[in-house]
Amino acid sequence: MRQDPKNGNGSEPDIAVGGPSLYLVATPIGNLEDITLRALRVLKEVDLIACEDTRQTLKLLSHYGIKTRLVSYHEHNEMTKAAELVVDLEGGAKIALVTDAGMPGISDPGFRLIALAIRHHVPVIPIPGACAFLAALVASGLPTDSFRFSGFLPSKSGQRRKLLESVKDSPRTQVFYEAPHRLLETLADVVEVLGNDRHVVVAREVTKIHEEFLRGRVEEILKKLKARGDVKGEITLLIAKAEEGATPAASDAVTVAQRVKQIMSEEKADEKAALKKVAKERGIGKSEAYREWQRGK
Repeated sequence: MRQDPKNGNGSEPDIAVGGPSLYLVATPIGNLEDITLRALRVLKEVDLIACEDTRQTLKLLSHYGIKTRLVSYHEHNEMTKAAELVVDLEGGAKIALVTDAGMPGISDPGFRLIALAIRHHVPVIPIPGACAFLAALVASGLPTDSFRFSGFLPSKSGQRRKLLESVKDSPRTQVFYEAPHRLLETLADVVEVLGNDRHVVVAREVTKIHEEFLRGRVEEILKKLKARGDVKGEITLLIAKAEEGATPAASDAVTVAQRVKQIMSEEKADEKAALKKVAKERGIGKSEAYREWQRGK
């Protein structure tokens, strides 16, 4: 059978056959060249492109001379927009779903539309491509045989510490997205919960002009970033699994009662304020901290 030059598998191009479909198209995470030929063809030939930010997607389409109609689909309108797009799909439309960068549905809008399309028996076709956390992972130098991607870390310190506590003894590389303005806070929490010697990788601006990988012990990386001042750009944070003989986390070195006494002494704080601070440090409830304090008296 003669191979079709468009898809190389001996069959007709997928866009030219069958009925309506929802195409999940990966777009560049920085460098505009990081897009597949198949993705460009699909974006040209679909009836409609549902995108997170029409201005951002228009930059990509203009770069490649693509004039397909755009419609806005983001976290604030997806409840209603998903249903409207499925109606279009059932009416025979071929629609591409894209986000501002990377693969639709990965820490970005898309799940609601994808699930609804499947429920209505509309074919959902992934068009693979760039993905920030995978690019950061493979270049991190950390083990890739077993890893866990958990999206964005919680914005509140207590919840973040609780999550870090839950992965303290995990045998997997942990991968997260983090906002640049919270990165120093988060690394301080890693020191507190996982210890000074835990190896981390901060991948910043992957595929962009100022791409950077900071690799090493978390305490060293934190000092280096503090010296810089403001941290900017898209951040992926990777945390190595615990090593045998690693330095215990600072929060494990003393009991709750000892830590409360330490804060009361060093910061001249009263019992209530010290308990509140310890609870926040360890990601536990104030009542739990109080019980530990009473037991340790």
